[in-house]
Amino acid sequence: MIKRHSISIKHALEGLHWVIRTQPNYKIHITLSILSLLGAWLFKISYGEFLTIITLITMGFVIETINTGIEATTDAIDKKIREDIKIAKDVSAAAMLIFAIGSFTIASIIFIPRILMFWGS
Repeated sequence: MIKRHSISIKHALEGLHWVIRTQPNYKIHITLSILSLLGAWLFKISYGEFLTIITLITMGFVIETINTGIEATTDAIDKKIREDIKIAKDVSAAAMLIFAIGSFTIASIIFIPRILMFWGS
């Protein structure tokens, strides 16, 4: 049983390595996540705000990973332009867009007042 789980973890890590290596959007997420964590440290945000930022970062990576998996799966089915595959890809990308807008809004609520105070002092 442990061996089966270790193989599953090995495959998950291979998938993570692949998305980091091949997906430009993943690199953007990594960069923005690092900037958010640096901002959290610099502006000394509260524990609750920090948990919110960590949750948003984690969810962003999860949604982008699922989006990438859906794109890879639909590409494996057929690389030709098909309306049903286009819908699957567009809806998957829309989930990431909705999340990104929400995350940006929440991060703005947390960071903008601190940035304004920092520049105002």
